[in-house]
Order: sequence, then C-alpha cells, then structure tokens
Amino acid sequence: MALQEQTLPLPGVTPHPPEKQRSDHLLVAEMVAPGSKVLDVGCGDGDLLQLLESRGIDGRGIELSREGVNRCVAKGLAVVQGDADTDLVNYPDDAFDYVILSQTLQATRKPKTVLENLLRIGHRAIVSFPNFGFWKMRLQLLIGGHMPRTENLPATWYDTPNIHFCTIKDFVQLCDEINVKMERAVALDLYGRPVPLNLPWWVWNMFGEQGVFLLSRGGKGK
Repeated sequence: MALQEQTLPLPGVTPHPPEKQRSDHLLVAEMVAPGSKVLDVGCGDGDLLQLLESRGIDGRGIELSREGVNRCVAKGLAVVQGDADTDLVNYPDDAFDYVILSQTLQATRKPKTVLENLLRIGHRAIVSFPNFGFWKMRLQLLIGGHMPRTENLPATWYDTPNIHFCTIKDFVQLCDEINVKMERAVALDLYGRPVPLNLPWWVWNMFGEQGVFLLSRGGKGK
C-alpha cells in the first residue's frame, strides 16, 4: 500500500504557551473536527487534551499511571486511570467521534487488539508512534551494535516501557491486514516537519521519525 498525504499545511494555531506545543500534537489536533467528542488513550500529562479543548473539542482521557492522572485532574481535565490493553473493551461501540492513541501503541501488549478497539469505540482513530525504521535507529543498530535511543525513545533497553516497536511499513501492513482505511497519513522528520508526500513510501520509512495516521473502518487505503 502506498502512503498518501492529501492535506494542506497546518492552519494557524495559537498554542498556550506556543513553545510547549509539540508538532505531532498540533497535527493530531488539526485532524479532529471542532465540536467532536474525543477519547485520548494514554493521555500522559494531558497536554494534548488541553490543546484539543482549546479548539472547542470535548475531550476525555484514560491514563495508566496514577501520577499522570493526578496531573491531568489538577489541570481540570476529565481523565481516569486505566489500561489500554484491558479497559478499552468496557467502552461501548461508537461512544466517541475520535479515539486517539498518541505515542502509546508501542507500549501496549496487544497492539492489533488495541487498534481494533479504537475503531470500535470511535468513528475514527488517530494513531501516532515513533518509527523504528528511522535512519538514526538503523545506524545505531548497524554501527553501534546496541538498541537505539533517541530523544523520543530515551529509555535503555532494560527499563523501557516500549515492548512492540514497529516501523511505518509495519503499521501500514497491519492496517491492510485488519481492513482499516487510512484517511490521512503523515510522516514527520527529525524536526517535526512532514516528509514530502510525493516521495516513495520507503523514504517515509527511512526519514520519518514518527508516523501520524487518521484511520476509519472498512475499506483499504491506497
């Protein structure tokens, strides 16, 4: 399957404060229609939820760590403690317009099941993850002979929460396997800029530090 990015440059966003907004968060927020009802799975400290709410979006969150939940609640966010691997099954079908899994897929025990639940609970899902096929990862394995560490993946191999690393190519193949439609696909480079859409997929897999995908049920993307 070839990847396609069919969108215009990001519209102007006024983050608060602007320097603290991550490029992937801005991209995810731009994918969500204003007024939508959203569940952010693995919402961390709630930075993305805050950004969504500033854009008129009704956000809810689920977070594994108690510390993360406490920080979210202190910000006035509606967040509960829960595990994506075990607790998503308790949510009813079509409960949200969008379900977001931001930089969390690689930390789940059953990524395929989690992805299927995202698209059961929401009409659409937005998934972002670090690309293990990124050239810096490959170089560390090839030249250094050790498990890669980057700014987005700083933990050592023995204490990392990430247990299912994948590449952009791996994720696209999974979407094919479970008949998921990719409405939008973006690879972000080392500086958070979109990799040009007219480049072949292997360039995305090599030079995209992370992938961000807008997904829906049924039918296959091209």
